[in-house]
Amino acid sequence: MAAIEAFKINGPVKLHGAIKPQGAKNEALQVLAATLLTNEEVVISNLPAILDILKLIELLEGMGVKVHKMDEHTYRFKADAINLDYLNTKDFFAKGSAIRGSLLILGPLLARFGRGVVPKPGGDKIGRRRMDTHFTGLEHLGAKFTYDPEVSAYKVEAKELVGKFMLLDEASVTGTANIVMAAVLAKGETQIYNAACEPYLQQLCKMLNSMGAKIEGIGTNLIKIQGVSSLKGCTHTCLPDMIEIGSFIGLAAMTASEIKIVDCRPEELGIIPEIFRRLGIQFTIGEKDILVPAQDAYEIETNIDGSILTIADAPWPGFTPDLISIALVTAIQATGNVLIHQKMFESRLFFVDNLIDMGAQIIICDPHRATIMGMGRKSKLRGISMRSPDIRAGVALLIAALSAHGTSTIQNIAQIDRGYERIDERLNALGAGIERMTVSAN
Repeated sequence: MAAIEAFKINGPVKLHGAIKPQGAKNEALQVLAATLLTNEEVVISNLPAILDILKLIELLEGMGVKVHKMDEHTYRFKADAINLDYLNTKDFFAKGSAIRGSLLILGPLLARFGRGVVPKPGGDKIGRRRMDTHFTGLEHLGAKFTYDPEVSAYKVEAKELVGKFMLLDEASVTGTANIVMAAVLAKGETQIYNAACEPYLQQLCKMLNSMGAKIEGIGTNLIKIQGVSSLKGCTHTCLPDMIEIGSFIGLAAMTASEIKIVDCRPEELGIIPEIFRRLGIQFTIGEKDILVPAQDAYEIETNIDGSILTIADAPWPGFTPDLISIALVTAIQATGNVLIHQKMFESRLFFVDNLIDMGAQIIICDPHRATIMGMGRKSKLRGISMRSPDIRAGVALLIAALSAHGTSTIQNIAQIDRGYERIDERLNALGAGIERMTVSAN
């Protein structure tokens, strides 16, 4: 029987202290891919030291990118000797299929070298995740795609990329990023309407402009790009991870802990603080920090007409789907009821069965909706053994376990490590007492 890593958690615990969020994972994946667009040096700081990022760096290194680790979170890249033959190797397919972020190399490879390959990507098992936006957007610029079923890989070629107006059928973040990275080196003007406008994408566009790209409309859903012949090097710093920040707010509420989230760029969080306020959580937002005081009770708002509050995910500036799992688990010990509507992924709420086994009062309406009847701390969650199905659900289960009475184990924590840097060590510094151990897989 195979051995896997797990967390053992004895709860409940009260945490206290300051914690700094890691660099933004979703931004890091994009800006790392952008290093392929130039043969000059690019220095990126505040990269999170998590599995998905380290795997993408390893993939770039295999392609011939010169990688120099300056410190744990800062790297220097120089893509002046890319080996395109590596794209046909078993090593490339093995590494590329392990992470969904590998899809982001398509646009840069196509723009700079006229061809690219990407294995069918891995990632979270949260339901179907369309790649159509990537492909159709690049096809608008002149690319031709083929699928090789023998190696489960997509291949793309283009003799020339030419700018064009396109209306995306969905505001895909990574799809928009791929198209933008291809368009910056295309001939003429590209206009992308219904473009994603998340802070991650804004950061990518700002980085590309610092490299000599000509991008307008950053932060809006209409991006205009005037193609240039080449890009230069740059330095770039990733934002703090908004998903970690939201996770820490929810953790503080569920465990009645006082946590100060430092250096978290509150001005970049959009509607996230407001959603947690609607769940009844009190906190103070400073210039750089957020202080969440210990709360014995927090009450969910109702709508103006008195009806049950609904929290739903939506493209930015709506509530990010990556925090739906955190909002759901946070509501368990609130007073009042809330309907959680996960619109984008039909498998993302399947982890809720574990919370019900722990004693949470939740009705799963359908694959996309769950109603949480907050227990107001009148009933306690109990520790159980469970398994992390994806990054965000894994941390939601960890939050539940830290608030529960008794011992919990969470298996398959490699999923959590994909998105949260040393989460056990950082929370233990606040008093958590999470033990990392090896167990036999169930």
